Amino acid sequence: MMKKTLINWLGLLGVISLLSYTAAVIFAPTAYPGYNWMAQAVSDLSANNAPSKTLWEQLASLYGVCGIVSIMAVCVFIQGKLNKTIRIGIYLFAVMNWVSNVGYTMFPLSDSGNAGAFQDIMHIYVITVLVVLLSIVSLVVIMVGGYRDKKYRSMALWATMALLLMFAGAIGTNIVRGIFLVFQSVLVCLLLRDLILYWEFTYFMVLGELVRMNKVEWIRCPVCRNKTRLQIRADTELKNFPLYCPKCRRLS
Repeated sequence: MMKKTLINWLGLLGVISLLSYTAAVIFAPTAYPGYNWMAQAVSDLSANNAPSKTLWEQLASLYGVCGIVSIMAVCVFIQGKLNKTIRIGIYLFAVMNWVSNVGYTMFPLSDSGNAGAFQDIMHIYVITVLVVLLSIVSLVVIMVGGYRDKKYRSMALWATMALLLMFAGAIGTNIVRGIFLVFQSVLVCLLLRDLILYWEFTYFMVLGELVRMNKVEWIRCPVCRNKTRLQIRADTELKNFPLYCPKCRRLS
């Protein structure tokens, strides 16, 4: 196997980002008396007047920076790899992460729920809508690129799984109506409950798939099953290739 480069390790920061966000989602509610995860959005935990704001910021401190570094490492790593459609999908995924991290930092909820302030409107009706749309579009584009090419079918399956989980999370929390009536419902921000976990999981698996594709393996002789002197990657294509085995000295 090829030695892991710095960009491979940077990409794996997505795992740390996921763990940081998960810790915030699980433990921040302990500092918010009366918090109801079935009726309140995750954003309520980090609202300006939320009693859990300090704990949330501490636990989620690695979420944003590690997530951005990870997805940008993936964007650099895929240059010249995969196909154009999948690359566009991953780039859109990266844009979504930037919009999420910068947008929610600039416009946190002023109060739990929706107090109607300018930053609340930006948080719910602008940033959230952009994040949801970019998430869906990026995953669909990755699916299209993956299903078109058999070599990348597994990436398409991961994207499909993430998209299904996103919709399952929305249905499970009874907020599908809020998505379609975004300008009439103040509950759109409830989407944040499950979506971020799925985003992180998705590009972590994308990175894992890219590392797998970059793995180099020895070609084995189809006759004696010993290693030959040639190596291939998961995305290598060979057609009508005469393979000579130095062990059994046969050409196959």
